[in-house]
Amino acid sequence: MNGIRKYIDAHRDEMIALLRELVAVRSVQGKAEPGYPFGREPARALDIMLRRCSEYGLAVENVENYAGSADLGTDPQLAVLSHLDVVPEGNGWTSDPYTLREEDGRLFGRGTIDDKGPAVAALFAVRAVKELGIPLKKGVRLIFGTNEENGSADLEYYRSKRDLPPMVFTPDGEYPVINAEKGMLRVYFSAHMGESGKQISGGTVINAVPSECTCFYAAGGNRSAGVCHSSSGQNIAPEVSENMEIFRGVSAHASAPEKGENAITKFLAFHKGEDEILTALAELFPHGETDGRSCGLGFRDEVSGDMTCVLSMLNTDDRDTLHGAVDIRFPLDRTKAGISSIICGKLEDAGFTVDSCEGVEPHCTDGDSEFVKSLLSAYTEVTGDAGRCIAIGGGTYVHEIEGGVAFGAEFPGEDCNMHSPDEFITVENLLKNAEIMAEAIVRVCG
Repeated sequence: MNGIRKYIDAHRDEMIALLRELVAVRSVQGKAEPGYPFGREPARALDIMLRRCSEYGLAVENVENYAGSADLGTDPQLAVLSHLDVVPEGNGWTSDPYTLREEDGRLFGRGTIDDKGPAVAALFAVRAVKELGIPLKKGVRLIFGTNEENGSADLEYYRSKRDLPPMVFTPDGEYPVINAEKGMLRVYFSAHMGESGKQISGGTVINAVPSECTCFYAAGGNRSAGVCHSSSGQNIAPEVSENMEIFRGVSAHASAPEKGENAITKFLAFHKGEDEILTALAELFPHGETDGRSCGLGFRDEVSGDMTCVLSMLNTDDRDTLHGAVDIRFPLDRTKAGISSIICGKLEDAGFTVDSCEGVEPHCTDGDSEFVKSLLSAYTEVTGDAGRCIAIGGGTYVHEIEGGVAFGAEFPGEDCNMHSPDEFITVENLLKNAEIMAEAIVRVCG
């Protein structure tokens, strides 16, 4: 045996301490400033990680606070790509999301599974290989980004300045290996509501099912007195105060909306029939529907399964304009142009202005490549489970990297509340991630 797991276990407390330091940074995208393209907090998280990498003897580089790297060896042929930015905390946490809490073998905090915990595991995987003196024929590079949750402009800039190694994996997904990812489309639209007396606030990010939608009423505004039921018969009446309605849902990643409940579509179903704009949206996005059938979509294929379509943001501004956002994940056999044409046409036909419609094509890497086989063998060596390639709806950090795959960090059947309240990683799986990645580095670069 090469002693990797014994080394990882001996450094358990150091790993948790570094994760605690990173979780304490609210590295949500902020206002751009000179030298801080995504705000100061993502840059602060990057600085913490690069300083620690340097202390462990790796050659570090900060590329203008877009991303940073840490190399073991020269001429790296493998990159392990993770990100240090996080989605906003949202509501429903049982403790402070930016104070790491250990309870019953779980480490709770925003970013613990996405992606600060995996980034820590990657660092200690490289450190284990280095300090155990395991010989490598090829160099390995850790890359830490700061904008994955908001479009990956960090990676785009980094790639304009530095070449990526020919082999790349990211612990930004799940095991065994994700080699196929659905295409993605993000649509922003708007419409003038007129003097409705309503101020609507729903959703905070485009890639999550919204857990709350609030409707404020101005003096003299018309309020609905009815109680609406969803198609399944579930009561969806809001919490009501003197001038406000609050619709509660359950947050989930937009790639798996069936795991959540959409508070915005609850609101629309409740107010359907009151005015033309809200009724049109309620008909395009019925409460409980997650595949976009009512928008003319609803496609699927045998490899990647059903597509998803989530109305994830809906807000009014001070000019009585309603702004909405839709997140779509479409199968491998469809194109961005084809999906765009359908959804934009439906919105425009319903009286909305499409403000922007951007996305990426599906991603697929050969599951029979030597690179993928090496990763799968490392997974099997550590877990004892057979490795295989899988397809997902979520876009990982390697979506636009030819030949890139996702490798971890969640295990099959595991749900660590990614993008949701009480996000966590277990202590055992933090250590196991480090062990698997170290074994993979040895197989790929040794």
